Amino acid sequence: ELIEEGWRRADLHVHTTFCDGKNTPAEMAAEAYRRGVGTLGFSGHSYTSFDTGYCMSREGTAEYRAEIKRLRAEYAGKMNILLGIEQDIYSDEPAIGYDYIIGSVHYFKIDGGFYPVDHSAGSLIDTAGRFFGGDMIRLAELYYETVADVAEKTKCDIIGHFDLITKFNEGDRLFDTSDPAYVGAWRRAADRLLLSGALFEINTGAISRGYRTTPYPSPEIESYLRARGARFIKSSDSHRAETLLFGFSAQ
Repeated sequence: ELIEEGWRRADLHVHTTFCDGKNTPAEMAAEAYRRGVGTLGFSGHSYTSFDTGYCMSREGTAEYRAEIKRLRAEYAGKMNILLGIEQDIYSDEPAIGYDYIIGSVHYFKIDGGFYPVDHSAGSLIDTAGRFFGGDMIRLAELYYETVADVAEKTKCDIIGHFDLITKFNEGDRLFDTSDPAYVGAWRRAADRLLLSGALFEINTGAISRGYRTTPYPSPEIESYLRARGARFIKSSDSHRAETLLFGFSAQ
């Protein structure tokens, strides 16, 4: 099982130059091996035709699959290499033939358009202003309504950064996370996803990039999930070699 205990030297949420990462798969693998990682999973961003700036292209996806398989053979007997994908709920391509799937929501879909969840604080404010009269809680409710469907839509093994909408909300600077409407929204999503049996990430990516001081999900959400039997896996959501295993406890 890909559960937290016993997988402390594993990192399964890793991006490379095939999408929006800074290092090649070979460079990431070399650094992981140097650090004594037992299992390294690559999880390139799935293709989304409406926003190609961050994801793998269709052609690049095939090249990515071949390169990860080549690295698996190269490190056989030394380090486990897994071929995964971070499948956005609005991806155009099916996630077939991967060792595991991380299901994520990176966009709000409103009136047929797609608006980013994690691009910037300004983009969140603009989207809330354009469609919800500036009400960030209503925007958050839309986000969690979408997250509630991510396991069913992506058939994921791992639920990615459950409360990604809080990336720029350190200190509740954009909206109040204690607002009953916000709490109700994430609880409804959590309750739906708990039924799927998928693992939840403890994702340190926003900490390594300086946006948050705690992982996704928030301590309150994590406690709620744990009390209801959720299983977790640690993840660095690393986009460069130096942040592999970021914030993980020592083995």
